[in-house]
Amino acid sequence: MSAEPSGLPEKERWGSKLGVVLAVAGSAVGLGNFLRFPGVAVNNGGGAFMIPYIISFLVLGIPIAWCEWTMGRLGGRYGQNNAPGIMYAIWRRWPAKGLGAVAILIPVTIYMYYVLLEAWCLDYCVFFIKGGFAELFQTATADVASRADEITAVVGATGTHFDKTFGTASHGALLESGRTIWLVLICFVVNFFIIYQGVTRGIELFCKWAMPALILCATIILVRVLTLPNISSGLGFMWNPDWERLKDPQVWLEASGQIFFSLSVGFGIILCYSSYLRSNDDVVLTSLSASSTNEFCEVILGGMIVVPTAFLFLGAENAAGSTFGLGFITIPAIMYYMPLGNFFGAMWFGLLFLAAVTSSLSMLQPAIAFLEDGFGLGRRASVSILGIATALGCALTGYFSKGLLALDYADHLINLCMIFAATGTVLIFGWAIGAERGVREMNRGGDFQVPAVIAIMIRYVTPTFLIVILVGWAWTKSADYVDGMNPETRGAQYARAVYEGTIAKHFADDGLTDEQLEAKQLEILGPEEQPAAAAALPQWLSALEQDALQAQADGRKDANVARFVFIGIGAFWLLLVALTDIACRNRIGRTVEQAERDGVGLEEASV
Repeated sequence: MSAEPSGLPEKERWGSKLGVVLAVAGSAVGLGNFLRFPGVAVNNGGGAFMIPYIISFLVLGIPIAWCEWTMGRLGGRYGQNNAPGIMYAIWRRWPAKGLGAVAILIPVTIYMYYVLLEAWCLDYCVFFIKGGFAELFQTATADVASRADEITAVVGATGTHFDKTFGTASHGALLESGRTIWLVLICFVVNFFIIYQGVTRGIELFCKWAMPALILCATIILVRVLTLPNISSGLGFMWNPDWERLKDPQVWLEASGQIFFSLSVGFGIILCYSSYLRSNDDVVLTSLSASSTNEFCEVILGGMIVVPTAFLFLGAENAAGSTFGLGFITIPAIMYYMPLGNFFGAMWFGLLFLAAVTSSLSMLQPAIAFLEDGFGLGRRASVSILGIATALGCALTGYFSKGLLALDYADHLINLCMIFAATGTVLIFGWAIGAERGVREMNRGGDFQVPAVIAIMIRYVTPTFLIVILVGWAWTKSADYVDGMNPETRGAQYARAVYEGTIAKHFADDGLTDEQLEAKQLEILGPEEQPAAAAALPQWLSALEQDALQAQADGRKDANVARFVFIGIGAFWLLLVALTDIACRNRIGRTVEQAERDGVGLEEASV
């Protein structure tokens, strides 16, 4: 029987093994490697964090990646380059359609807010080139007298610039900046121009030069960082192990979550990219090569630049922060102290921009392939439809910019979807296909053969680990997000925060510990689940009643925004489920049936 069915239309293929490795690595190497990983590692035990990180890489990352590469290549033989079609070709059950829809939902939704981060990286790169940060720091430090005051002034200036640039003060503030809108449009044009060129002439060609350029820029910066005086103290702060943190389950959740971000597993992207392989192209070593490239960028380049340098120049209090804090507040402040700071600042944000583009391209291709395979649309029509849809989503995310609220809620929901998608993929591979048959298919054309024990791991160990992560993630993080969608609860929290802030200032000179301050706040305001009654408060607090009422109203508005994000993503998924069902009943179904008549099948493929 033929492994490449002659009755199906000719499909694009990757031009070379190097091309597919760099393209998949490019999809994984992004802002999470250079910004998220350093913050997560240093906040979760430093060197000790690498133990759960490596375990998650071996138990989750590599097996899931092999499953997705294998399923994608198999789906390509059925003429499917899209996740819904691949899932349907492998398993003709309704959950496969829903899972395929999730695999489209994830990358498209991420793109809607990721392109904003991409534009901000470009903005900061240009701002460094023009000397904007140098002028900003010169103004901020004009009247400072001590080193500590200077650091406070520099970090404060970058924080103010961050809030202004990202429009975090109020909804709609981001869209008031004409420069930001133009930069977002530039990023849209760059992404859709490249994606319009196709897999080989677009994605592969771009990644072939972008990935080496990105690694070269990061290596130059790393060499400069490692030659800074006393950098060993910064490396010690980053990587000295805190073994006690290994007892905290949250650390293990953070490690596994970082692996998902790091390798792009569960995104639906690898399924799409691997479907452009030929039937006997290796997936085992190719997957490991792409994963290794990503890990080099994350652990070696990302892990040894940002946090150690921040500790060296700004101190420990500024070296451990969130993705946005480290990326857009701490790093510009670092460049104030680093020799040739403008040059290295522009290079750093230039490489972040390249990393963001290689990732955002991969988020567009799965939906393009679905429109082409599922509905027979041409490249121009599918690119146009996706461009309009993502532009609308991006505009809404950008408009609801206060506190990055819409972005935060969208990111949290997509994280849950990502773990759910990975779990479903592994279960289909291990039980619907059959782990043993799946591993035989995995080894087809392999440069080396994976051991049989991988089948046991995929069938039992990996899905168990994933389910534990899914439950743990929901248990530890979802409650706050659910409360955040309740107008009354969020309003009460905002109002209480007004009183708590004033209480903290009132007792600032008493030298209270954090625990003592919390006890004092509880004594004055009562339990958190009960709203504070202004009439029962001391006079110096009851005077803030109007401020608290205004904060309560703001909280209710933000809760409605959070609800809007939740409902919007849910409605988008239902739309994708409907489109998936239509496509599978018609064009995708006919193509899969034609492939089967031409002799394609898992049993034949796995011999």
